[in-house]
Amino acid sequence: MTAFQWPVRVYYEDTDSGGVVYYANYLRFMERARTEWLRSLGFEQDELIENQGVIFAVRSAQVDYLSPARFNDQLLVTSRVLKVGKASLSIAQQILKENKTICDAVIKIASLDAVTFRPVILPTELYKIVSK
Repeated sequence: MTAFQWPVRVYYEDTDSGGVVYYANYLRFMERARTEWLRSLGFEQDELIENQGVIFAVRSAQVDYLSPARFNDQLLVTSRVLKVGKASLSIAQQILKENKTICDAVIKIASLDAVTFRPVILPTELYKIVSK
């Protein structure tokens, strides 16, 4: 599967007192990109909860911060599936500034029952798409 790309602009609220994007906000940018990636595949997370009782949760995040982003920078967040399990996804994500990687991550996502928070298999249609 090719990498999904989502543009992000850095707002003042994303930065710390030094004018640099606060480290946790890179994770927010990645979360937005994963949500938009799912949407581009035809899956709305609220509908997955309502219709299939499935939610996704970050199980782990391995993040390397390579270079800072600052207020008003235009960034590009990429998302690419690395591994598909029965109840999980590993997604490689990068944040680029001017075509240079400034943040590199591997995010592991668990598929959970929306009520019990126990692992459940990925929705069938999503599994078919992402395991190609």
